[in-house]
Parts: sequence; C-alpha cells; structure tokens
Amino acid sequence: MSNGFFVTANPPAAGQEPTVTNDGWFPDMDPAKVRNACRLDGTVTADRLLPALQNAMLTVNAELQDWADEQRCRWGYANLADVPAPQVGGESAKLLHYRRAVHAALQADLVQTFRGMPAMTTGNKLDRESDDLQQTAGDYLRQLRNAISDIRGSARCTVELL
Repeated sequence: MSNGFFVTANPPAAGQEPTVTNDGWFPDMDPAKVRNACRLDGTVTADRLLPALQNAMLTVNAELQDWADEQRCRWGYANLADVPAPQVGGESAKLLHYRRAVHAALQADLVQTFRGMPAMTTGNKLDRESDDLQQTAGDYLRQLRNAISDIRGSARCTVELL
C-alpha cells in the first residue's frame, strides 16, 4: 500500500557519467541524455545505469548486426548516421530510432531487474504503482521491436493466414 509520497534522489551532476562508447559504427550514448529521455532520477545510480546501458547497447547492436554488416559491406556506409534516411530536426531518423531502441531495452531491463524497488520514476506525482500508468517490461520490449523494425525498414508485424 502506498501513501503517495515518494523520495527521489537527484541524478549525478552533468559530466560525472562519461559517455559510453560504442563499436564505432553505432553511436555512442550519453548517460545524462539517456536519463533525461527515460525520465530516470538518481534512484537509478550510476552503478546501476552503466551496466544496464551497456547491455541495452549490446542487445540492440546484436539485433542489428546482420543489417549493419550489409550496410557496411554492400553499401559502404561508415556508420549508422551515413545510412540514407529522412532527417528530423537535422538528425538522421536511423539515429533517432537507434536511441529509441536502446532506451526501450534499458527500461525493460531496469523494470525486470529492479521490480518492486524504487528504481524508476514516472516523472509525475501520480501513484507509480497504478497498473494503468506504469509501463511494463512487455511495453518496453514492444517499443524495442518497433524501433528495430523502423531501423531495418521492415514491417512491424507479420500476419500469416493458416
């Protein structure tokens, strides 16, 4: 039972968490920007965030490895940003989808790993335990699948008649 009062901690100061370097083809990730995009406060400590972010990046990279190899070898693109894609806000849609995929993988991991702990914040004053407001790991995994499909340029679902 919740009394509606939650203590949150401030995230680390800007610059305290170094950028997580990627493999050179996929983009590096800035933990401060990840915290902001995923609405993570200081209850997700740097010691929790770093391995979860690394794992999320590795997961997404592995999902896209065959596609990335084709982009490199067949088409000669030096990195994900070079792959032709619409631009939104001056940035490649492929990069936006990649970050969305990493954020979703990260959040799914945190929800699964720290279930029942105050590991994540919803960013509002509403009761975080409310079933209709709290996203589940399944919701994040669906977002991950959608982002991967968007990067590959493939359909989000496959329907087959039997």
